[in-house]
Amino acid sequence: MQYNKFLWLSMAPALIMAGCKDDDDSPSTSSIEEEMADYVISPDEYYAGGKLGTVAMRSSYAYEQETPAVTNAGLSADFGIGELFFERDFNNNTDASSRFKGLGPLYLRAGCLYCHPAYGHGKRQTRYHHADMGNGYLLVIYDKTTNGYITSVTGMPQTAAVEPFKVPLDEDKIKIEWKTYTDEWGNKFDDGETYPEVTIPKDAYYVQPGTALEPVAYENIEVRLESTIGIYGTGLLDAIPADSILAQWAAESPYVTLNPAMWDQTTNTPTGLAAYKCADATGSYAGKTYVKRFTYAMTRPYVEDGPGANAIWNITNVTRPDRMYHYMTAAYATQASQDPDVQAEFYNYFPDEKTDAGVEADIKRYLLGKDEAGNKVAPAEMTNDEYRKFMVWHRGLAVPAARDLSDATVKKGHKLFREIGCARCHRPSWTTGDDEIVDPNGNPDINNNTMPRYPNQVIWPYTDMVQHRLFMENDIRTGWCRTTPLWGRGLSLLCTGAEDRLHDCRAKSTMEAIMWHGNAQSDARSTVEKFRALDKESRDAVIKFIDAI
Repeated sequence: MQYNKFLWLSMAPALIMAGCKDDDDSPSTSSIEEEMADYVISPDEYYAGGKLGTVAMRSSYAYEQETPAVTNAGLSADFGIGELFFERDFNNNTDASSRFKGLGPLYLRAGCLYCHPAYGHGKRQTRYHHADMGNGYLLVIYDKTTNGYITSVTGMPQTAAVEPFKVPLDEDKIKIEWKTYTDEWGNKFDDGETYPEVTIPKDAYYVQPGTALEPVAYENIEVRLESTIGIYGTGLLDAIPADSILAQWAAESPYVTLNPAMWDQTTNTPTGLAAYKCADATGSYAGKTYVKRFTYAMTRPYVEDGPGANAIWNITNVTRPDRMYHYMTAAYATQASQDPDVQAEFYNYFPDEKTDAGVEADIKRYLLGKDEAGNKVAPAEMTNDEYRKFMVWHRGLAVPAARDLSDATVKKGHKLFREIGCARCHRPSWTTGDDEIVDPNGNPDINNNTMPRYPNQVIWPYTDMVQHRLFMENDIRTGWCRTTPLWGRGLSLLCTGAEDRLHDCRAKSTMEAIMWHGNAQSDARSTVEKFRALDKESRDAVIKFIDAI
């Protein structure tokens, strides 16, 4: 829901300053103000998303606003329609005139808000259920001997199905257990570090592990959770030039170990980072490669084929002209097509799918949305224009302005954040490029004239767009994770009702998130040691600053 989205940023912040550190471990408010009296923060930092991408909003609707760029381009009506596709549940109606049609045949959620409460980060859960609001969790099911996903379930595993099909995973059997972790300092700051451990019994899998359709043995399967992150500001990250991201990786290469799947540190050149090609690329985009920047695993290079563009398809399984097939594994389609229960009911639900090929072939063709030759046969359930409006909304979500930067404690935190090394990974600012709109999927409706753009903006996301390792207990798959932007996260409690952070919501607060960076092997180890050495007032200042940006 939108609220007062035309309340644009209009600020004239005072210049901000700082001086020498007070030796007192518990300085008074007045001493902090004196300490920071000569410290200057650029007023530009208030414009976290630049002047085209920031709104002055600190209410519970802060993550839901359109950018000035949307308004300036006359795209507010399209933004509002696109927002409906995010906020409404889809259904399995097949009537061509029905709105929000096309759910299934398998799906993860019926709508986007289940994963993105108030457009923000998902919340920690004690169970896995597709209909629980705020459950941003996606299952990560992989072969622990190779770190590769198992092939019988989709990369984002589905736990819901429309009749007469059976779920790939019985979510009622999935168990999430929160375990206490004690760091080498004995959780001195009472941050209560806990982490989730997920177990899925063998009989919860529709396609059984250790069979011809799923050759990975059950004992070799590992499960992790990954939660959704906030989606505001995604269009601004998309506008960062590719060469700027490559330059950042090259600059960090001499000082930190980088993911070899992304970067060759011997030659200091990209490998997988710049090897993305869209299979459906057409016209001037055909055969081109792009630099990856989105998702924890950095699998996607641009918004038009990024997490949101995929989610509106694979979360709901709603097809569109560039995706006229279902998010589905061949293993599941084969198993279902041979299932007597499914065969007995299939034509009752899908009478128009009956052909002379027989029920097994008809089920498999329908599920995959492809015939035996690989031709796409599923109808488009979302039109090109509807998808474009969804992308106007997705690309047009504003970043909330930074808050309270004139506060003396926030100023002190700003200074310490840089001094102890947080900014090495959480790079404060970037400058966007020309922001030429890219849609290699060939949607003729998506171009520079139909989408909000953010050229030549200084933005403050606080991320280096590089993958690092924290070596956390029960770590993320592969251990490599893109530095998450910090902008706007301080409003999470107000907007979503929770402050949960990190990839699986294991941190219930900013303090916990910092402590999870402290493993002896972590890329952030020295920074955490410096943070721990600060007096309480200084630690609180760092946290207050992080929550202000």
